[in-house]
Amino acid sequence: MRIGLFITARMKSTRLPFKLLKDLNGFSIIEHVIKRSQKIKGIDEIVLCTSNNPQDKPLTDVAIENGIHYFLGSEQDVLERLFQSSRYFGLDYILSITGENPLFSIDIANRMVDMMKRENHDFSTVDGAPVGAAVYGIKVKALELVCKIKTEIDTEIWGILFNQPEIFSIGKIQVEDFLYRPSMRLTNDFPEDYRMMSKIFHAFPYKSLPSLLSVLEYLDNNPSTLEINSKKQQASLDPEVVSRVNSFYKENKKKILDIKKEIYLS
Repeated sequence: MRIGLFITARMKSTRLPFKLLKDLNGFSIIEHVIKRSQKIKGIDEIVLCTSNNPQDKPLTDVAIENGIHYFLGSEQDVLERLFQSSRYFGLDYILSITGENPLFSIDIANRMVDMMKRENHDFSTVDGAPVGAAVYGIKVKALELVCKIKTEIDTEIWGILFNQPEIFSIGKIQVEDFLYRPSMRLTNDFPEDYRMMSKIFHAFPYKSLPSLLSVLEYLDNNPSTLEINSKKQQASLDPEVVSRVNSFYKENKKKILDIKKEIYLS
């Protein structure tokens, strides 16, 4: 079983321009994500998955400088980009992380890899971790199925396409009580997020990779830090899109299961 860790990253952000190259106490945001990824056990390939738009060229430079692969794919269709990358690198499973999350949990990622190997689910998620701390696991054959049947082109928010229990087996990691903070945002979408993240990282040694646990302990002792981005809300998928996707799966269940059987037996 070959497992790849895919870092999805683009330079197109308008709310926080060039955010992935912004400094966090010695490393850029994307470098923090890469260096944390390199600490995960049981991974065969680490790939920065970006687009073929020239504006994303700085990201491929960072990938090369940090000794990981990169893959250039579709600008809009994130899932097609991930699928083509998984085929190129000959992978069976992928662990998916987004580039704006420099505090994702290495421990949770290790648990996800172990679960993917042990339980062989189509799609694996994490329940209860702060936004930006979790990772996702996807079987490549499930990714192939979704790319073959989906009618959505813009797949930047793609979880709904896999979170279909009548089609896919779904694994879930339940975090411990101390980590259970689903309303906390530890990501970089807005300038306020970056200001908070900068304050967090400067509370630790220069060029260090603080664990999620140590960051939460810091925040418990310094609650005013969380007020910096407390008025910002995490983007969610348009309810109309959710309804359309769910209806599509319901109306085409038999056809989708037939296609799944063909793909999984191939």
